[in-house]
Amino acid sequence: MVDADAFVGEAVAEIDAEIGDANAIIALSGGVDSSVAAALAYEAVGDRLTPVYVDTGLMRKGETEAIRETFDYMESLRIVEAGDRFLDRLEGVTDPEEKRKVIGEGFIREFEREARAADADYLVQGTIYPDRIESEGGIKSHHNVGGLPEVIDFEGIVEPVRDLYKDEVREVARALGLEEIVSERMPFPGPGLAVRVIGEVTEEKLAVAREATHVVEDELEAYDPWQALAAVIGKATGVKGDNRVHGWVVAVRSVESRDGMTARAQEIDWETLQRIQSRITGQLDNVSRVVYDVTHKPPATIEYE
Repeated sequence: MVDADAFVGEAVAEIDAEIGDANAIIALSGGVDSSVAAALAYEAVGDRLTPVYVDTGLMRKGETEAIRETFDYMESLRIVEAGDRFLDRLEGVTDPEEKRKVIGEGFIREFEREARAADADYLVQGTIYPDRIESEGGIKSHHNVGGLPEVIDFEGIVEPVRDLYKDEVREVARALGLEEIVSERMPFPGPGLAVRVIGEVTEEKLAVAREATHVVEDELEAYDPWQALAAVIGKATGVKGDNRVHGWVVAVRSVESRDGMTARAQEIDWETLQRIQSRITGQLDNVSRVVYDVTHKPPATIEYE
């Protein structure tokens, strides 16, 4: 386990040495990884850091509003509305790896645009050790590692928590005094809901995944999962009222883990599962059925793509 207090001092010194007197932007998602990276970078370079949150249109329900409230103390915070651009980039893309690479390049191009506006030479991001392991090991390309384009218009990319596991990042967050809503926040994938949609990403599928994920997180909060989510995995026949429908199938997943490298599917009581399916099918007319994923990692991954 990391010595959080010692790590903070070392990371701040390393960031200061890497960036020097230049300006930088931080890729802020609101998750614990990027929030810790932002806090460390701010301590190192102060007002020469510009936090940038890109609303890709792939975020969970209420995410952008929550970012505004949580980080309103950062006067230089930039919120970039890029949903239409990301959907355009993803049109016709069905392969999971290609999807991740398209999103990774999309993020970089948005950050490059913001960096030019801020006269920044460096990009700080919250890449952690499991991101690197899975990308370099060929399991899947994380948007901020294997999903990055070959040509990047930055002097350098600074990754202060690149050697930490998720539980260690949380320790550092606590040492930095970050609010519990940040330090203990459930992980959310960098590519967002795009990896909770099998096949092409569309506005309809995103709307289903967003609302269903909101229901799952709400209903399973008491189980304190490492990660709980809903994914749109295909279509199947169902009945709504007196009508036959060919609606979406939503897979519910909830896992326990220490560092995200392995995970076990949680045992959820029947009453809770029935309440989840009732809420999802009741709120979403285009969902015909809900299933629960009992697969551990391995052989599955936590997310669907």
